[in-house]
Amino acid sequence: MEAAGTRVRYLNIGDPVAFGFHTPLHLIGAVERAMRDDHNTYGPSAGIVAAREAVAAEYTRNGFPVSADRVFITAGTSEGIELTLSAVIEPGGEVLVPMPTYPLYTAVLAKLDAKAKYYRLDHNRGWMPDLDQLERLVTSATRAIVIIDPNNPTGAVYSKETRLALLAFAERHGLLILADEVYGDLGFDGPVAPYGLLDPDAAIISFSSLSKAYLAPGWRTGWMAIGRSPRLDDVAAAVKKLADGRLCSTVPMQHAIAPALAGDRTHQVSFRRELKARADLTMSRLCAMPGVSCVAPTAAFYAMPRIDLPPGRTDEHYVKALLHATGVLCVYGSGFGLPPEEGFLRIVFLAPLDELTEIYDLMASFTAQYLQ
Repeated sequence: MEAAGTRVRYLNIGDPVAFGFHTPLHLIGAVERAMRDDHNTYGPSAGIVAAREAVAAEYTRNGFPVSADRVFITAGTSEGIELTLSAVIEPGGEVLVPMPTYPLYTAVLAKLDAKAKYYRLDHNRGWMPDLDQLERLVTSATRAIVIIDPNNPTGAVYSKETRLALLAFAERHGLLILADEVYGDLGFDGPVAPYGLLDPDAAIISFSSLSKAYLAPGWRTGWMAIGRSPRLDDVAAAVKKLADGRLCSTVPMQHAIAPALAGDRTHQVSFRRELKARADLTMSRLCAMPGVSCVAPTAAFYAMPRIDLPPGRTDEHYVKALLHATGVLCVYGSGFGLPPEEGFLRIVFLAPLDELTEIYDLMASFTAQYLQ
């Protein structure tokens, strides 16, 4: 489309920096100093001490006591997830993964010759997990449950009751909890507490990074924190061995972790305010379109509307037709595992408000014709 001269409006990329948000200057300064001070060598495979201690202190402040020796600094959250799954899942093993899902999990499990078993997030209940279905999915081969909360791709934050029920479910079945908490600082009403606050002794491994809430996705700097449960001792040892095998993650960027977690976070206040304004505009415009419905997001920068598709059409058909007619690019819901005929798509609402207004004008006009 771009090669043909069409302007493409990207609503598919969850990268705040690509939409004009800026990495905090004190974090850039920390990386610059690290480079000038010759911290450009290999570092410890688990991460530099200052970064690991800062992550441990952050979790402990938030009610999930973690020791620095159970923190690993990774190349983004993605590497932490892959290290963990590689450490604990054998061929034929099963992991409970939410649907809609974040495709990284299914890709890693496929590589490991393991199986993703999808549990439903119910859009009729604000995208909360279907707890009854979870009970029916567990087998003797099930090893772990993935919880993405706040959620990508739906923008949902789970209720405390749902969180407690998920923790109880995992304990009942002896499952490892992989808590993907990357968007924890981006709840519209303020930071969302980690799962470990509700049960510090649960078998929880939490993942986060500088990418989203600290506006530095290109730095590929994340971390994983392994809870204090003795059930996780062998996991920590296995992750350490795998981390040794890849030497280390990017060292200069690790020097920004302590200033990020212990320093000035005023950018997050304004960022959350900007996200809430975009979410409100997105909801008002989407829900005003005939044939379109949407659950209101409460965190992050995603919405997952549903289009009342004509018979025989799929979400992919709608998304591609929208692109070719208007230049507006979303992601179809079947890319996150949803049935294509259900008509879901994911929108990233990071663009400025005036541009989003133009985009939703285009989308509304196109959808009205498409659904005739």
